[in-house]
Amino acid sequence: MASFVDRVVLHAAGGNGGNGCASIRREKFKPLAGPDGGNGGDGGTVKLVVDSSTTTLLEYHHSPHRRATSGTQGMGGDKDGSKGGDLILKVPDGTVVKDLDGNVLADLVGEGAEYVVAAGGKGGLGNRALSSQTRKAPGFALLGEEGDTADIELEVKTIADVALVGFPSAGKSSLIAAISAARPKIADYPFTTLVPNLGVVQAGQSRFTVADVPGLIPGASEGKGLGLEFLRHIERTAMIVHVLDCATLEPGRDPISDLDVIEEELANYAGDIGIEGGRMPLNERPRLVVLNKIDVPEARELAEFVKADLEERGLRVFEISTASHEGLRELKFALAETVEKARAAAPPPTPAPVVLRPRAVDEARFTVRRLGGEETGYWFEVRGTKPERWVKQTDFNNDEAVGFLADRLAKIGVEDGLFKAGAVAGDEVRIGDPKNAVVFDWEPTLQTGPELLGGRGTDLRLDQSDRPTRGDKRREFNERMDAKTEARRELWTEREAGHWTDPDVE
Repeated sequence: MASFVDRVVLHAAGGNGGNGCASIRREKFKPLAGPDGGNGGDGGTVKLVVDSSTTTLLEYHHSPHRRATSGTQGMGGDKDGSKGGDLILKVPDGTVVKDLDGNVLADLVGEGAEYVVAAGGKGGLGNRALSSQTRKAPGFALLGEEGDTADIELEVKTIADVALVGFPSAGKSSLIAAISAARPKIADYPFTTLVPNLGVVQAGQSRFTVADVPGLIPGASEGKGLGLEFLRHIERTAMIVHVLDCATLEPGRDPISDLDVIEEELANYAGDIGIEGGRMPLNERPRLVVLNKIDVPEARELAEFVKADLEERGLRVFEISTASHEGLRELKFALAETVEKARAAAPPPTPAPVVLRPRAVDEARFTVRRLGGEETGYWFEVRGTKPERWVKQTDFNNDEAVGFLADRLAKIGVEDGLFKAGAVAGDEVRIGDPKNAVVFDWEPTLQTGPELLGGRGTDLRLDQSDRPTRGDKRREFNERMDAKTEARRELWTEREAGHWTDPDVE
């Protein structure tokens, strides 16, 4: 089972907002004392937060689907619903957030840095909040909005000061074990190291971290071996240390050719990824060369032979042995000196800026387009932040809520836009995303006052159901009783006038 995961795909969803409540206060001697329906609670938000104690994405590898809790529904008695709890997802320092197309959304560096992945939905307003001078007792409430959903890719780029690179079995794991308290797996076969190892090195008053990157081979930047999977971990390092094996028995290999191959792979990888945020390119960063395994006599001779050629290239060269610890002290202080210079030249760390998200000035803006063709028929598409949100908040089983939606759309000019686009009564109108749009036949809204709204939950501007209401049944019964009474009166009048007299009977 994998214990180190540095790349995962995360599916996040914010919590849904709770529905508003439609309620009427009832008090003694006041059967209808006004609306008291509360608002629904907002849904929770999914956030990524950098935590120094988190070192891997293994948790999200096993559970990639995460959802924040939803808000609860409002209640009568002016009681608002509770808000959903935010879901905090802890990630390692140096996590890069990308969309599935590879676009970088955030680069989380520094303790406490955060990024909102999926915002929670807004809770719906209750009829208490919807009441006004013209609509004193609304018989409806707004529905809660659904939370946002997002599919993102998380990628960890290790935060270290020094990166050890080299061919497999060059002694990188042995070196990090010799100069730090790290205890990576060490064996005499290639690709022993399958994950990056981190170690903390103390050299005098200086302390720095060293990363051991799994072995590189020719073509690593193109995906061969394990190098491409872990080359990202050297992108943030201050310097690069080439660990060269002077005791290899493989034909065609020597320290000079090994160095040229690794340098070429680093240059190719740096050219592919690009460097953002003002960081120095990989091929321009400070580098040291370590000639390892000089405890072997033949390796010591080879190291002394190639040292002059490497120094002619402007590289600092150190001859070491991880077995006998020869030359390690000088190497540690040289690394500390270079790291301190890099830290002094780097800009001072600044806290993550507070991100303000003010309401957009053109939030009420919308577009109206005529789409379709003669074969499929024409329709009008309405897209915009407010129209789409209002449609999602509307309970279409409540006529008064539908009428309220019509008033809101007319107020921001949607009907004028439809008129300008050539829409006439009966044309098909779609509001929202084509995959989940609300479709209806358009009828121009009749501007009206409160006297035409009807009772709670109804709107006389809309077509009512064929099912008779209680008032209709009462009127029908009264009319029927009145007709029977009138018929009895006419019969009695005829009888009094003698129209029913039988001439054969006295």
